[in-house]
Amino acid sequence: MKKITLMVIEDNRLLREGIAAMIKEQYDMKVVAALGTSENILHKINTLKPNVALLDLGLRNQNSLQLVKAVKKNFSGTKIIVMDLVPVHEEILEFVQAGVSGFILKDATVSDFLKTIRSVAKGNKILPPHLTDSLFSQIIEHAINGTKKFSLIKSVRMTKREKQVIGLIADGLTNKEIAQNLHLSTYTVKSHVHNILEKLALHTRVQIAKYAHTTEDFTGIADTISLIDD
Repeated sequence: MKKITLMVIEDNRLLREGIAAMIKEQYDMKVVAALGTSENILHKINTLKPNVALLDLGLRNQNSLQLVKAVKKNFSGTKIIVMDLVPVHEEILEFVQAGVSGFILKDATVSDFLKTIRSVAKGNKILPPHLTDSLFSQIIEHAINGTKKFSLIKSVRMTKREKQVIGLIADGLTNKEIAQNLHLSTYTVKSHVHNILEKLALHTRVQIAKYAHTTEDFTGIADTISLIDD
């Protein structure tokens, strides 16, 4: 069986050696190098030609994003998996556009860690689990093709109730006022707000209001958005 060859690029020595030791125990994987940031990484990749490079997103002495771009430009056969605790949306988008194939959270289980490596080696793209089913995951999936966020928003499935809540948030109502208006409990309204934030890849209700007021997205898709029952 041909093994998956890996290069570990991590400036924390303890973590780097731990990852390398874990991978070396796998029957189908082989670590060809475990590097910090002082080595000539591009030269090593050119020499060793690993199938997969595991890269720390927050390298102290190098720009990880620029390194990704350089690797993909010069060594397209090497797939890159970025490791981080909790990468923010903007970072994920930038790294995917630069050519990263997968993400591993540093608190992932060993099983998920190894599964991601094997999946990426086969040519799949793996997003952080907290993005599953969010609008942002759709944006990521279409990033390389240049799909605009607006066209993706039109495909988001909102319930009629969620659409009502968006409108009332845009009118400046609090959760309590929305609950009274729609004859719901405050807890139920909070749940709807949470779902809206997840679906639209937003972080605050202020952003929901801005989304509804200052863009075409809400008014423009009012009649075309796919509605499902509450």
